[in-house]
Amino acid sequence: MSNNDIIVSLDIGTSKIRAIIGEVTNGTINIIGVGSADSEGIRKGAIVDIDQTVRSIRSAIDHAERMVGIQIDEVYVGIQGNHISLQTNHGVVAVSNEDREIGEEDIERVMQAAQVVALPPEREIIGVVPKQFLVDGLEGISDPRGMIGVRLEVEATIITGTKTSLHNLMRCVEKSDLQIADRVLMSLASGSMSLTKDEKSIGTALIDVGAGSTGISIFEGGGLVASSTLPVGGEHVTNDISYGLRTHAEQAEKIKLKFGCSLVSDAAEDQKFKVMRMGSNVEKEFSQVDLANIIEPRMQEIFHLVRQEIRRLGYGDKVHGYVLTGGAVSMPGTLGLAQQELESSVRIAVPDFIGVRDPAFNNGVGILYYALRMARNRSMSVSTKKTASRKTTTSSVSASPKPGLFEKLKNIFSEFI
Repeated sequence: MSNNDIIVSLDIGTSKIRAIIGEVTNGTINIIGVGSADSEGIRKGAIVDIDQTVRSIRSAIDHAERMVGIQIDEVYVGIQGNHISLQTNHGVVAVSNEDREIGEEDIERVMQAAQVVALPPEREIIGVVPKQFLVDGLEGISDPRGMIGVRLEVEATIITGTKTSLHNLMRCVEKSDLQIADRVLMSLASGSMSLTKDEKSIGTALIDVGAGSTGISIFEGGGLVASSTLPVGGEHVTNDISYGLRTHAEQAEKIKLKFGCSLVSDAAEDQKFKVMRMGSNVEKEFSQVDLANIIEPRMQEIFHLVRQEIRRLGYGDKVHGYVLTGGAVSMPGTLGLAQQELESSVRIAVPDFIGVRDPAFNNGVGILYYALRMARNRSMSVSTKKTASRKTTTSSVSASPKPGLFEKLKNIFSEFI
């Protein structure tokens, strides 16, 4: 990936679809355009109407295109949901080079070996993330390129998802006249931007409180070790407000965004608003404290369920901090409530870019970061291969001034293999 390249992320959520355009300048990302649209055809993170979802995606893309004045043809698509699962597998290969120097080809072969795993017919592999490499039994190696060894091993996390969910999502993107550059697991993308290196090492839970669901991603030892999704989120808060104030869900959402507060103790009694109640033409006045009395129990339940789920996953004593993200954590008082319920250090992750300084944009910006990192790794592997092929060509010429047909073909194709 060169300077001034444009990369676009597509975050398809339950309440909003967001397209974020990033420009790569001197190896860093600048956000130059953002497009968003209300999600139609998606319920609790699952696609229930393809045509409506396509229209929503197209609306978000058109919004972003108008902001920047360019045409978007290719996007990195975020993958999330309760159909995602993780499993650990092991791969082993013999180093192929005669001088026993580990090259990119050896790393590719050992990663392929790690993907040899028995899967049910309804599931497919989304990606493979290496946890550590081993060279002749030596553990804890993050990048074995250039090392000398005979036996190369990898311990990797295999990310899988259900074919139905994945193919329906891909179908919606393709019907929106977009090409898919890659599929990115949302928890990995968000974690790459939201968490520090130390947080990933000591044991941290990344909690993404979205509209239809809450995603839990646990990082330990520098990588993602567990993932889960709870079927509760910001929409449930909106539904509680709608029921409690006896008003329409659309108005309840507006009230939540403007006056919502997660802690009753932080709410202001003198902050008043009027609500048109269902079945009546009369407006009734409420205070922010009244609203907080409705919101606080639901937000308490969400964080209580998060803590229970982390215990169920077997990481109750291994998580030493929490990082919150997602649109629902923007409400005042959420951080204080989370600290009370989770009984641990908690912070809210916010992207540090003009126009996207909101936890709701964390996933979309994280996809851009992850895509840039993957592109850097690919460019490194290409340069490594080209260097290796030039060495091979030089040595073959010096050893044999008149190479045979096989050698000529090998030298020609070495640039592409």
